[in-house]
Amino acid sequence: MSETNPKKTIQHMADQQYPCETCKFRARYDQNPKSAIGRFWRWHINFCPGFKNYFTHQDAETKAALRAKYKFEKYQ
Repeated sequence: MSETNPKKTIQHMADQQYPCETCKFRARYDQNPKSAIGRFWRWHINFCPGFKNYFTHQDAETKAALRAKYKFEKYQ
């Protein structure tokens, strides 16, 4: 049986790269929030489990910046 080391798991989560950081749809929203793809991305983050995971693993300062930038009110 293999045992998991909680310290390694926590470290792995801290170093994890999330696809949300380099999402092409997110980049399109940043360029033009009124574009169809940008609006789709903004609507999508309201229920996307990947974005929830990304968002909830950020520090408080980053969460505040994301909330302000994307007018995001979930997961408070």
